[in-house]
Amino acid sequence: MKFKPTQANRQTLSGIRIFQDLTGEECDAVARFCTAGLYARNTTVVSDKDNTHDVFFIASGLVRVTTLSVSGKEVMFRDMGPGSVFGDLSAIDGQTRSASVITLDNSLIVWMTADAFWKALENYPSVNRAVLKGLVYLVRRLSERVKEFSTLGVKQRLHVELLRLARTSMTGENSASISPPPTHAVLASRISTHREGVTRELHKLTEQGLLAKQKGALLVPDVAQLASLVNFVENE
Repeated sequence: MKFKPTQANRQTLSGIRIFQDLTGEECDAVARFCTAGLYARNTTVVSDKDNTHDVFFIASGLVRVTTLSVSGKEVMFRDMGPGSVFGDLSAIDGQTRSASVITLDNSLIVWMTADAFWKALENYPSVNRAVLKGLVYLVRRLSERVKEFSTLGVKQRLHVELLRLARTSMTGENSASISPPPTHAVLASRISTHREGVTRELHKLTEQGLLAKQKGALLVPDVAQLASLVNFVENE
């Protein structure tokens, strides 16, 4: 459910990464072409194969990017939080959506038309650079995924995914608290395996002291040690 659509403003756009180098006046100009709305938890913002081309920005909240395999199994790509952009691929090439995006929390989302997005790219070099860097980041991430699926077994893919989550949730120089903790089913979807296999391996990692459970979080007390498992496989 989406409700309370309003005109976006400078404050709404202030946390969006691709707009962070704009002046206040430039941000006001972009905001005039944007609408903001609060999406309730578990709302589909865009659907795979939709023929829509608006671009969306997450002002607050959390969303999940998913698609369906040929067999109809849901595949989870990634979660995205405040400051992120999605829908830009369809705006750029005019093709149908390549994935679905669903809110995990109540989320304040801003959107603009594809034409307005193109004008922002043309009028503001900093926005253009930020979008290009975001696309390059996406290509690199996808390349990493292809390499992982092609060269690593299930156990190693799980180690890599946990390390990826830990490095974005650091609480100290060598410790991390992943919150909220991903479910076993979510981890299985991300590394393309079964939930039972993930459960077994998480249990082993917990016994080894590499993971610890805490209410509302999954703790990684020694990120370097977890990284050593990944590096050992990569260097074989």
